[in-house]
Amino acid sequence: MPRMKVRLSKAVERKLAATLFNRTWVLLLKKRRTSQEREEMIHTVHASRYHWGRIGKPLNLSIAEWQLSRVYSVLRHSEPALYHARRCLAISRKAHLEPFYVGYAYEALARASSVAGNRPDRNRFLREAERFVERVHDQESRDLLVADLRTLR
Repeated sequence: MPRMKVRLSKAVERKLAATLFNRTWVLLLKKRRTSQEREEMIHTVHASRYHWGRIGKPLNLSIAEWQLSRVYSVLRHSEPALYHARRCLAISRKAHLEPFYVGYAYEALARASSVAGNRPDRNRFLREAERFVERVHDQESRDLLVADLRTLR
């Protein structure tokens, strides 16, 4: 079967990435999900990451990898949660992202380690995340990170 090359504009790619990210977020916030919604969440988060990968900057990629890790953590799939958390941290470090994003990369690693049942790693990554909290200057961002870290205690 011949391959068709479809070119989307950067604006369309950005709109798709953001819309899929937001849809994933809606599904993540649900207290109870059907099996269909769990599947949809996996597909939307990967599709969002795909589009960010085509047009995004390191910040977008870091956030997309964080969301992938969160989805897999929520679904209790530790291996992909850890994989994407590691990617999030690698991107964040390489791009020298702000402490808020590096802190969230460690939060993802702590959460994924918790799902994996690895308490020592969870504790180590939690301490690392807490070290970055002190470097976050924006109070609203700091409060958000602190609140997520508290869910790991």
